[in-house]
Amino acid sequence: TTPVIGLQEKPHSFIGRLRHFVDIIDPSTLFVSERRLKECIKLLDDFKHGTLPPGVSDLQLWEAQKVKQAIIHPDTGEKIFMPFRMSGMTSDEDLRSFLFFSHWLNQSHNACVNYANRNATKPTPTAKFLQGYVGAVTSAVSIAVGLNVLIQKANKLSPATRMIIQRLVPFPAVASANICNVGLMRHNELSEGIDVLDNNGNVVGSSKIAARHAIMETAFTRVALPMPIFVLPPIIMSYLERLQFLQSNRRLLLPIHSAVCLATFSLSLPLAISLFPQMSQIEVSRLEPEIAMATDCKVVTYNKGL
Repeated sequence: TTPVIGLQEKPHSFIGRLRHFVDIIDPSTLFVSERRLKECIKLLDDFKHGTLPPGVSDLQLWEAQKVKQAIIHPDTGEKIFMPFRMSGMTSDEDLRSFLFFSHWLNQSHNACVNYANRNATKPTPTAKFLQGYVGAVTSAVSIAVGLNVLIQKANKLSPATRMIIQRLVPFPAVASANICNVGLMRHNELSEGIDVLDNNGNVVGSSKIAARHAIMETAFTRVALPMPIFVLPPIIMSYLERLQFLQSNRRLLLPIHSAVCLATFSLSLPLAISLFPQMSQIEVSRLEPEIAMATDCKVVTYNKGL
């Protein structure tokens, strides 16, 4: 049977969200042509209006949905700039090098990804975007670099203790930096609120409380994101480094380590962003009184962003 094509994954199903976001981060969607995108959008529109041409398969519809959801913002209906789509997101695992330029470049990219995939039901003035960008990148880089420098200068600690702490520092550094990045790049939502929708998709009001939930949920995914990256590669590499082949070919260690990190990140990204549905729900009783007065619905929906 022909599937029902919607704009969101099933919010109650983690596996459904995971499969959805695996599609969203597929790097091949970065290279979809404008013509192909328009074909996909038209195919979905035809399906919605019951005017599909004969011979269109379920597979073609799901592929069209994958392309559209990976490229088109659900609020604005416009294309997300290619490097800032979720499929263009890069790994933070190598922050242990703590090079200032690499941190600035990485956090700048993260800031743009957070902005491009935000809830966009309210416009963000250029001045507020720039304020958020400067604040996000400055705080994130300061946290990441500062924590490592602090440990390196902790001369009172024994070398063994310092080494253990240095191995543990990257995760809280990255997690804290990611939280600051999300919060500051999307701070306009906290002051302006975001639209909440009833069961029919109609806007019933603008809620700052829903905005706070959206940003908190997104920030939590950014905390979960680096967890596998800091745990799995060291374990995998400790096993691989014992292999006779790699002991005889030490020059292969760096490319293999990079490949392991990339594979781990490819796994951790969809797992992290699948923790919460993009279109989240919240009880009306938890929102502002004026929203409760504007609808008979018990639960409303909002775009959490990614």
